[in-house]
Amino acid sequence: MKGVILHGGSGTRLRPLTYSGPKQLIPIANKPVSQYALEDLVSCGVSEVAIVLGQTFPELVRSYYGDGSKFGVEITYVQQDEPKGIAHAIGLCEGFVGQDDFVVYLGDNMLQHGIGQHAARFRTERHDAMVLLKEVDDPSRYGVAQLDGNGKLVKLVEKPKEPPSRYAVIGIYFLRPSIFQSIKSLKPSWRGELEVTDAIQGMIDRGLRVGYSHVGGWWFDTGKKDDILDVNALVLDERATSDMGGEATGSKLSGRVQVAKGTKIVNSTVRGPVSIAEGCLIENSTVGPHTSIGGSSIVKDSSVEYCILLEGSEVNGVERLEDSLIGKYSKVSQNAQNRRTLKVHLGDYSEVVL
Repeated sequence: MKGVILHGGSGTRLRPLTYSGPKQLIPIANKPVSQYALEDLVSCGVSEVAIVLGQTFPELVRSYYGDGSKFGVEITYVQQDEPKGIAHAIGLCEGFVGQDDFVVYLGDNMLQHGIGQHAARFRTERHDAMVLLKEVDDPSRYGVAQLDGNGKLVKLVEKPKEPPSRYAVIGIYFLRPSIFQSIKSLKPSWRGELEVTDAIQGMIDRGLRVGYSHVGGWWFDTGKKDDILDVNALVLDERATSDMGGEATGSKLSGRVQVAKGTKIVNSTVRGPVSIAEGCLIENSTVGPHTSIGGSSIVKDSSVEYCILLEGSEVNGVERLEDSLIGKYSKVSQNAQNRRTLKVHLGDYSEVVL
């Protein structure tokens, strides 16, 4: 089985961060969102992956993942020059896929339990396509599955005003090459895109075997700031370990705190779960819980909780920073006369002085 990771999209809901990089490279617990997808694929035995690049800084994606060797996989890059939809992006991978089975993984999706059990089911049951479903409160935001009285999948509808069920089709699809015939016959939807739900519906209409599998645990499509902060907290809760690779002086560390080499913690309190990357300075501050701090960042004379600070950021003299996403090489500081709680969504290379 091969893998396809879709790395396009403009990330409008995450601006201004996505003015300077793709949303899928925003880190969760100091690891890019799309790396979780890649590692999930590798854990299922996938050794060849195509990454479909969009127009938002594709060179940063190539630079980070390279040929894939450091992740134990061989990576091929496919360029989607225009945002014509998921089905269009999949269609561009026909040459890469050849005659193999494959799984398509939207690069901003995160699953609590991964896709391992679903991949095994797809291999065993020999469907032509298999979609993953998750019961949600507002299915009108997604592709939605309609099941008949026997539980058979009979129809997929993209973002319906009146959903036929509460089962959302999440952004992971197990497919065989027969999908490409359906994609070639598609016409753009009302959104001007080639919809993957229409392509799979075409397979159903042709009498091919299309199945589904229910997703347990949490699922996020990390398209908004609050989603990113929430999944960061969940990942830290579930996966953070106590690991002191740096040094702490006159400080108190409690709970599961991950500190990378070259980081110094001075006269501070750190409450896990927390992840602090390489080369940071935490001084006279309180950090955590549920906070990730990117490499070469500085936190001085401040309190930071439930936040993500990207590489090279600085927080100085802030009495309380919470629920915030701070871009790379950005600085947030306060003067002594204006100390209060801050909630910030700040793009890269920005500075805020209050």
